Amino acid sequence: MATFRLYGFWRSMATYRVRVALNLKGVAVEEVALDLNAGDQLAPEFLAVNPEGAVPALVEEGRPALTQSTAILEYLEERFPEPPLLPADLEGRARVRSLSALVISDTHPLIVPRVHAYLAGEGGFDTTRFRAWASHWIGRGFSALETRLARDEATGVFCHGDTVTFADLCLASLAVPGKTLGFDLSPYPTVARIAACCEDLDAFARAHPRLQAGAPPG
Repeated sequence: MATFRLYGFWRSMATYRVRVALNLKGVAVEEVALDLNAGDQLAPEFLAVNPEGAVPALVEEGRPALTQSTAILEYLEERFPEPPLLPADLEGRARVRSLSALVISDTHPLIVPRVHAYLAGEGGFDTTRFRAWASHWIGRGFSALETRLARDEATGVFCHGDTVTFADLCLASLAVPGKTLGFDLSPYPTVARIAACCEDLDAFARAHPRLQAGAPPG
């Protein structure tokens, strides 16, 4: 079995998505905890791994690092096909990837630490203003997800049918920071139901940010 090392940050939602996938597929990994607040991602040692200075980065022994959670998820799906996290049919795979991109591409990038730091430094955002900013974009993401999931018969126990897919990893990765911000999921009942189903699974529970190295107590 190849040796994997995952560079992450305890509350990185992109790392969370990858961590859940590794758990679901039973892939053993050594996680290296970086403190993004302290600037660990800008240390020369990590920039040699990922010049962008962002997490996650997945390193397989003897190979260059894989970066970007979408690419890492796709790699893990092809490398370790069981259990599958993409549907078998073409249309289903496209739907799952589209739902995933709504979070990964359209919502999550607006609330990452780099954006927070820029808004604080250049835009004069204090904690209250950033929470309002983050809540606005999380709300837009949840609203779009709710509309799509609630009206589509392809939605089941999870985002696509009754088995976990990439879309559920992404939905859960948005629900976790949403709850941290005190975001009310009740206006999004389908999203809330699916998030709860994910939380009940061991692979998601073990990946929770609060259980990771570097997380503050309580």
